Amino acid sequence: MAAILPAAIIIALVLAGFLPVFLIGLKEGLAPADPYLLHVAGFTLLQAGLSTVLSLALAVPVARALARRRFRGRGFIIRLMALPLALPAIVTVLGIVEIYGTRGWLGGLFDVYGLQGILLAHVFFNFPIATRMMLIRLAAVPPESWRLSAQLGFGDRHVWSRIEWPQIRVALPGAATLIFLLCAASFTVVLTLGGGPKATTLEVAIYQALRFDFDPPRAAGLAIVQLAIFAVLALLAHRVGGGISAWQSFRSGAVRYDGSSHLARFGDFLAIGIGAAVLVPPIAAVLSSGIAHLGFGADVAMATITSLGIGVCSAAVSMIICWPLAQAAARRRCWSRLAALSVVAGLILPPAVLATGWFLLLTRSSLAIPAPVLVIAMSMLMALPFVYNTLAAAVAESALQHDRLCASLGISGLDRFVRVDLPSLRRPLGVAFLMAAIVSLGDLTAIMFFGSQDFMTLPALIYRQMGSYRIETAAGTALILALFTMALVMLAERWGAER
Repeated sequence: MAAILPAAIIIALVLAGFLPVFLIGLKEGLAPADPYLLHVAGFTLLQAGLSTVLSLALAVPVARALARRRFRGRGFIIRLMALPLALPAIVTVLGIVEIYGTRGWLGGLFDVYGLQGILLAHVFFNFPIATRMMLIRLAAVPPESWRLSAQLGFGDRHVWSRIEWPQIRVALPGAATLIFLLCAASFTVVLTLGGGPKATTLEVAIYQALRFDFDPPRAAGLAIVQLAIFAVLALLAHRVGGGISAWQSFRSGAVRYDGSSHLARFGDFLAIGIGAAVLVPPIAAVLSSGIAHLGFGADVAMATITSLGIGVCSAAVSMIICWPLAQAAARRRCWSRLAALSVVAGLILPPAVLATGWFLLLTRSSLAIPAPVLVIAMSMLMALPFVYNTLAAAVAESALQHDRLCASLGISGLDRFVRVDLPSLRRPLGVAFLMAAIVSLGDLTAIMFFGSQDFMTLPALIYRQMGSYRIETAAGTALILALFTMALVMLAERWGAER
């Protein structure tokens, strides 16, 4: 069966990362009472918890305000909130440094290199995700509910308790779990804005133990702790995550009749203003500084070629892996759960743990695998859940509509893919490719573990430029990365919209 090989490849890659970490960590590197391990694990959970609380505390009033207000520029703000999902993390981190760093626009407001900077970056990334998830729920409220509430004379407090809060409450557990998981696994933000003894997460500590201290047993011990935490978080996310995606499009919503008082209007626009104050300045800083210092030297050209090559290869491999899994899941119930578990295995196993296992396996054996192959494989595993979730529902619907007709006409295999599946599934295929490419283009974890001076992507080059205090040069490189990312977004959307 065609799905067996992709599933076997995923399992082999995951086991190659898990088994060395588990065996070496238990034998040589795991010391539960180690003060450093306890501090790093505690800081990981602390910053993830605070980031989640702050993101949701901002997302709830912003989502409510955008749901009940109609004004010029509202659609632009909602679309702008999808931008952090597409922007590479290193680009946003640079924008935050440009705004709040020592020589930034608001330099001296607080210390951006530490917990405060990490929280600000995580809120920038995650409050738009939560906002869009809640907007999707609020937009799904039937128009009759708003008309009935107005006829019954509901005040703002009753509208909140009877209509808005029940909808938001559905989205909160999934949003909170997703944000906590993303923040606990944050590598780029913590490596760039933290990384010191007081602000280090498990992900960054593993990288430092391998690349700076060359202490594989300690890295394996840290990786086991992180794996245990992430296994619990991933299972929790599976139970409460629901089916709402922040990428999901949604209608504008029905006309509402609440929130007509001056105080309500002031509160709503204040919430929108605070959200815009968090979201807009880093993007504006990268854009303005990047244009002023745009350059395309040999190092930038080589890093661009490398990034695009890895992105295209990773996306292509992700599609090749997920397509037969989605086909099998659509036609055999037993494969539905197996395929879903296979693609999420790379999410349960954090990138740093996966890289540690591969690193240990390569250093303690005679295997010699080129670094580009390792980076592409890791990017592919991280992209699998996004690609599969996009394809699975669309493939299932296509199978329901076309299987009998294709069987009666004798159309199958490549002929069916070209003549039937590709025309009907062009949009989900384009979105899936987009997601996989974005994951690869913005990823810093894999290249930091397996890269070198001669093998560097745009995110790694930006990190090196920032580390040598060439912030202006890094801004120009970041703008190039952002432009390529957004060009890929528009290209995939245009291809997906074609009929």
